[in-house]
Amino acid sequence: MENGTQILRPTQDPSECTKEVKSLMWVYVLVGNIVRGMGETPILPLGISYIEDFAKFENSPLYIGLVETGAIIGPLIGLLLASFCANVYVDTGFVNTDDLIITPTDTRWVGAWWFGFLICAGVNVLTAIPFFFLPNTLPKEGLETNADIIKNENEDKQKEEVKKEKYGITKDFLPFMKSLSCNPIYMLFILVSVIQFNAFVNMISFMPKYLEQQYGISSSDAIFLMGIYNLPPICIGYIIGGLIMKKFKITVKQAAHIGCWLSLLEYLLYFLSFLMTCENSSVVGINTSYEGIPQDLYVENDIFADCNVDCNCPSKIWDPVCGNNGLSYLSACLAGCETSIGTGINMVFQNCSCIQTSGNSSAVLGLCDKGPDCSLMLQYFLILSAMSSFIYSLAAIPGYMVLLRCMKSEEKSLGVGLHTFCTRVFAGIPAPIYFGALMDSTCLHWGTLKCGESGACRIYDSTTFRYIYLGLPAALRGSSFVPALIILILLRKCHLPGENASSGTELIETKVKGKENECKDIYQKSTVLKDDELKTKL
Repeated sequence: MENGTQILRPTQDPSECTKEVKSLMWVYVLVGNIVRGMGETPILPLGISYIEDFAKFENSPLYIGLVETGAIIGPLIGLLLASFCANVYVDTGFVNTDDLIITPTDTRWVGAWWFGFLICAGVNVLTAIPFFFLPNTLPKEGLETNADIIKNENEDKQKEEVKKEKYGITKDFLPFMKSLSCNPIYMLFILVSVIQFNAFVNMISFMPKYLEQQYGISSSDAIFLMGIYNLPPICIGYIIGGLIMKKFKITVKQAAHIGCWLSLLEYLLYFLSFLMTCENSSVVGINTSYEGIPQDLYVENDIFADCNVDCNCPSKIWDPVCGNNGLSYLSACLAGCETSIGTGINMVFQNCSCIQTSGNSSAVLGLCDKGPDCSLMLQYFLILSAMSSFIYSLAAIPGYMVLLRCMKSEEKSLGVGLHTFCTRVFAGIPAPIYFGALMDSTCLHWGTLKCGESGACRIYDSTTFRYIYLGLPAALRGSSFVPALIILILLRKCHLPGENASSGTELIETKVKGKENECKDIYQKSTVLKDDELKTKL
């Protein structure tokens, strides 16, 4: 197929390589994400501390669960938006999409990622407006009508503000840091969080890629299914976990046990995902011979055979076609196809000498489907993922209350902020880097750019990919149960700063009742004295 060979051949003209100018638009994206992160990061730690300070002791888990649910609804909407954008070609509006010969299931497809940024930027501006109307302080929940307590609280807060202005916030910073560093439960909780966040960041970041490679679906479908099956169960789990904490007035020690054992149950359930597998796509010249026999190692010379040796095909091209014999080929040229009919994604190649069939050999664009069994395995995996998400989120709120209640009230803002800082620095940043490097080690065929440079990976060894994607998080999460069990042991022996039954609202209500009783005693004493005086006069 002479014309097809010329179309598929990569550009080799050096003059065209020098004309390509690298864009610096990624700098704008990077700076924009940094500014966005600076604005979004304080909301969660400071907001949770704000709720814990002003809500009733038994109500704060429910409120925090609702806040965490809101933090999940946003990504759910974002994933649905990302699914839509991934299904739209990146240069839509600038090219005629009817002429495209690739579909969203093709690894070369690039979605309109920039469209989501425009929408999210406008929404972020709108969501910032309500924060301007939040008051600096609130009366403790349940005591809104008690004017004396509110007045005393306001006076105490004014004194604290004057003290802060006089000495500065740095005066308390070092003592608070020292106190938190010497708190074994708090430090172990950070260790557990960092290890588990390393596992979950990897799983969430590469889940769409895993669904693509393992089950042969498009990136837009993978993102959509990930959002629909995982995030709603997480929202339900957060709310139910908060309601359980509120209804039964769970103590910190009980919450720690609930969080630990539910997490362990979900961890054991997670191992079932190793059974929900699909075979590698059979690509001739990579993992399958031209006779249809699987081969373990990829050798570049194996992509050529007697049936295509005279076609002068490029060896590093990736323009896959599916033959009617059920095997995929790197290109129509390497399949030995001589003619084609149709245009765009409906193109059909015929008279393919390398496709060994009894009748007319032909091929269509794209890799071959993995079959109905693989679709069934995908459904099982998604159902298991939804169940795991629900169980783990059910344990999240009790676990988070252990973090809040293991600190003194004045240390909560700093403690929650330090916890968020550690999880993002030691998990959110490095995890995708080393995990991505491990994923790349399973690549079977790299794409090639214009000037012969290595591009994106086109196909992975799905078996090795599965072992790394599922195995590494399993190892990380398994190691996190060691410090978690130590926390349970320590909780049996020590008394937590925030574990007082009369903490927060109850403590203030006790003081109010105490003052009311004092007033009653004084009134009764004055009444008795007046009666005695009357009797004396008579």
